[in-house]
Amino acid sequence: MTASTSDTPVLDLLASMTAESVEASTLDPETLILVRVAALVAVDAPPFSYLMNLGAASQVGIDADQIRGVLAAVAPIVGTARVASATGKIVDALNVAIEVADLDAQSNG
Repeated sequence: MTASTSDTPVLDLLASMTAESVEASTLDPETLILVRVAALVAVDAPPFSYLMNLGAASQVGIDADQIRGVLAAVAPIVGTARVASATGKIVDALNVAIEVADLDAQSNG
């Protein structure tokens, strides 16, 4: 086993896995992110997973209406409980992003 030279080896691994999956996919970036959000709902992913993917979503121009559209599209498949859970976790993820941005602004201000 090799020693990690990073302070965030797990995050680095996740970023590497994500980059490799993006490169391997034939989907356009917008469709890829929407599919990933649907998968997060299906597996009842934690807020941090949404945080990572919603950041990527905003970078490719996906808006809140499209995310709501994904939630509506998967609801009949995964059920209302998963969609309600996902909605709460998305709110939690966005709250974390806002808090981090506020802390960053305070430390740079």
